[in-house]
Amino acid sequence: MTAKNNASAPKQHGASELPGLEAPVLGPTGRPKRVFPQPAPLKSHGPARIISLCNQKGGVGKTTTTVNLGATLADDGRRVLAIDFDPQGALSAGLGVDTHDSLTIYDLLLGTEKDPRKVIRSTSVPNFDIIPANIDLSAAEVHLISEVARETILARVLRKVSDDYDVILIDCQPSLGLLTVNALTASHGVLIPLECEFFALRGVALLVETIEKVKDRLNPAIKLDGILATMYDPRTLHSREVMQRVVDAFGPDVLETVIGRTIKFPDASVSGTPITQFAPDHPAATAYRQLARELVFRGAVA
Repeated sequence: MTAKNNASAPKQHGASELPGLEAPVLGPTGRPKRVFPQPAPLKSHGPARIISLCNQKGGVGKTTTTVNLGATLADDGRRVLAIDFDPQGALSAGLGVDTHDSLTIYDLLLGTEKDPRKVIRSTSVPNFDIIPANIDLSAAEVHLISEVARETILARVLRKVSDDYDVILIDCQPSLGLLTVNALTASHGVLIPLECEFFALRGVALLVETIEKVKDRLNPAIKLDGILATMYDPRTLHSREVMQRVVDAFGPDVLETVIGRTIKFPDASVSGTPITQFAPDHPAATAYRQLARELVFRGAVA
């Protein structure tokens, strides 16, 4: 069709062009932007809903999301326990917890310590605790491989403290090995942080397949709570294209909240505090408040 023909074609009117109507402002996911309300205080606490933050690709924002989602839920009156389930111990470091010569999740998995309450450490955020990890956890899979019902060991550990908390967040390591299967077996829901980058997108289908296998064979109650787009940069065509592909593939499972890329996250990690404390007025802190409230709105968190 020529440019002249284009110019003479009838114009299609959208809602924003009709008198008295305005088109809704769309977010990065293509859905209308909305602000989720602050949840009402809880009248009682526990038992906890357990959520694994899982993706077999590293560097997609699992730990950052665990830190800041947990802190925001605690600010909203929830009692939160985070489980550092990665031998790198990034979650422990990100919350300013020293794991040198201290009890960790490794001791609970192996049974050298029976009481999880002796391993739980408090953080700088009220109502937000952590069971830390260090490099010792890297040996756990070797020790557990011959254990009976080895996939349910973490579930048995968390059962002892579930009534003390409203939410338990498990920061999984970037793999689909025995530790991750333990986390999925213990969980009621899974939150998948997904970097808006092509190679991060490729592995999501495999992860969803793994979740389905765990649901079929080990944990019928588990469900996908949502896919969280992270490190989104609206200035780049690549980020926008990946976002569109994720929405096309997973539809309503993609959360409306999107976490942008910012240098404030590593700055907050160095300080050992959540971004909601380090830079409470920053858009990234606002985004994590939105995430916490969206999960409450969707029923993933009480």
